[in-house]
Amino acid sequence: MKHAHLIVLAPVVAIVSLGLTGFAVAGANQGASSNDIASAQPVLVSAQRPPSRWTSEFSTDFSKTIIGFDEVSEGGPGKDGIRSIDNPQFAPVNARYPMELGPKEPVISFSHNGEARAYPLRILIRHEIVNDVIGGLPVTVTYCPLCDSAVVFDRRFDGRVLDFGTTGKLRFSDMVMYDRQTETWWQQFVGGGLIGEYAGRELTMLPSRVESLTLFKSRFPGGQILLPAAEMTQVYFNPYENYDGRNRPYPFFEGDLPQDIEPMARVVAVGDKAWSLRSLSRQGRIEDGDIVLTWAAGQNSAVDARDISRGRDIGNVVVQRKSDGGLVDIPHDVTFAFAFFAMRPGGEIIDN
Repeated sequence: MKHAHLIVLAPVVAIVSLGLTGFAVAGANQGASSNDIASAQPVLVSAQRPPSRWTSEFSTDFSKTIIGFDEVSEGGPGKDGIRSIDNPQFAPVNARYPMELGPKEPVISFSHNGEARAYPLRILIRHEIVNDVIGGLPVTVTYCPLCDSAVVFDRRFDGRVLDFGTTGKLRFSDMVMYDRQTETWWQQFVGGGLIGEYAGRELTMLPSRVESLTLFKSRFPGGQILLPAAEMTQVYFNPYENYDGRNRPYPFFEGDLPQDIEPMARVVAVGDKAWSLRSLSRQGRIEDGDIVLTWAAGQNSAVDARDISRGRDIGNVVVQRKSDGGLVDIPHDVTFAFAFFAMRPGGEIIDN
């Protein structure tokens, strides 16, 4: 299903059909070196006039965009109102931690060059972005609680290293990030440039997992865990209580909802293809070509109970690709069906 956007280019009116609801991405970036969104270049829509509050906050080149500005909604806080973590501090994963974390609490795990780090969603739900360097690789670790989308990106881009912050804006309930070097606006779900110098370009998505703290410790006993800001230990909780128990996303979501699966059902997304979490949890293992998905119980939902350690068990998902050397992790996301449907309108959701 393609979505068409009515874009006014004075004095003419043009219909621009883009494969990703205004985001022309053919599929998930599986670690490719190219930073160009497949088969599309930025659509210049200079006739659009950005709201004055945008231009007062950002030095973004608003003449370059691949979306209509009316697709962007205000998320509440303004630029950097949700503060990214730019100088992350870590502790050994088995050391005494300054905040109580349950054994099944979810963490984003990422490893590179022999270093492994865990980023608790209890912390990411408040900051949404961590700019880090791990094993010599500059990365940004991102989490959008409204989509339950956790993605790690390579910060190396176009010959420079980007630092990311939050715009305070949403598109289809997904966080819109910006880079502090060019102030381009980026869609967190797919890592694609929306507005600005890098509109129509794509960040490289890196393989990561969302897993329980216990699983991370067992896989990486010498790993590290992100420390909370000392002054903020009392505010690390889930403010979206019972969010994943709703029938649909919050009302400010503006977009079509899937008809063949509940909007708030979780799916495991790999590029333009997704499998329902309930199907995977029932089967335990799914093989599709060279892709292997597995599920095991033992991870709390981050957006159920206020105390994340009391969230219902949604299980741990691993997504890998068969190779000559065995199974290797690949980029994926465990997210809500409505978000996948909005961001990948030509995509397929398998629920059987």
